[in-house]
Amino acid sequence: QVRMVESGGGLVQPGGSLRLSCATSGIAFSINDMGWYRQAPGKERELVATISGDGRTTYADSVKGRFTISRDNAKITVYLQMISLKPEDTAVYYCNADVTTLSRASVTSWGQGTQVTVSS
Repeated sequence: QVRMVESGGGLVQPGGSLRLSCATSGIAFSINDMGWYRQAPGKERELVATISGDGRTTYADSVKGRFTISRDNAKITVYLQMISLKPEDTAVYYCNADVTTLSRASVTSWGQGTQVTVSS
């Protein structure tokens, strides 16, 4: 099984920056696409950004130019650098990964979430 643990959330003023990290542990055949999602109160979980194993990225329109996703394949860690934060970025942020298990099954692993609050 693969376990994912986010860190780096917190309270920040509008215009500020945060860097989220998501460390992965466990055993798998491979870890493929990784991503960040967020869920604001009363809203559905939405995709923020994804990154493939070879570094190709996608972003939600609402965060393009402000957020940057990256990964360290040696550490099996995915990051989300967030700048120019807005109050509407307030949400619980979750990381996930598409995992191929040792038995070659495809599963999606999720972290427990980290709170990001943008407020003055």
